[in-house]
Amino acid sequence: MVTKKIAWLVIAVFLGSGGRASAQTPGQASGGATAQPKTGSASKSGTAARPGSTATRAAFDPALLKPALLKAKAPEHYQVKFATTKGEFTVSVTRAWAPIGADRFYNLVRHHFFDNATFFRVITDFVAQFGVSAYPAVSAAWKNADIKDDPVTQSNKKGSLTFATAGPNTRTTQLFINLKDNTRLDSMGFAPFAVVDEDGMNVVGQLYQGYGEGAPGGAGPDQDQIQTKGKPYLDNGWPKLDSIKTARVIPPVGTTTTEKPGAAPAAKKP
Repeated sequence: MVTKKIAWLVIAVFLGSGGRASAQTPGQASGGATAQPKTGSASKSGTAARPGSTATRAAFDPALLKPALLKAKAPEHYQVKFATTKGEFTVSVTRAWAPIGADRFYNLVRHHFFDNATFFRVITDFVAQFGVSAYPAVSAAWKNADIKDDPVTQSNKKGSLTFATAGPNTRTTQLFINLKDNTRLDSMGFAPFAVVDEDGMNVVGQLYQGYGEGAPGGAGPDQDQIQTKGKPYLDNGWPKLDSIKTARVIPPVGTTTTEKPGAAPAAKKP
């Protein structure tokens, strides 16, 4: 079986006579490159972390262990509120822009996939990348849950939300927020499906950027290690990184919701 490579692909952009390479593409670790979860520091599947632990603080939704069953079709328009360690921001999704990606995002949010996850790769004037679960068992379940690519109908402008990829038709759970206009990504198959509100970009702009390619804090974390060791790996090695407290679908105006944490989607679809 051919193993897909980790997509930290360097795109060289030569500036003047210096010939210096710019930032990389927002790639994700491929599913085939991820080992099974095995760590003594991460919380066990379906159990809460011990009080005071730097690990996640609540049990994950067991439904996340069965990605094939999370197929709800998303509304044509919906919003998601992110509460982070730097504040809140809202994402507005337009399903028609990239329906497959919008559906996948909807199912992940509905089952609280992003809760406690870390913005593990924030590159100045490039992207803020996230979408690896805080729980190794959940990461293992989604490592091969690829979805097909959407046609690119929108540009990767500042504030747009897009899935990362390890190559054609390899999108799983990782996403990035464009921190500037990255229109060069359009021709590479990165299909935005949502945008962050203007006030929210002020919050996103405050996410810690001191680790990663060329950053003064040194190299950022390894994606495979995040997947296999979970949030404790990040907390121990890169303690200044910001994280997501919760991500929730905002009920439409004039409606109420009785959804409980971990409730199954009411409709079928990523």
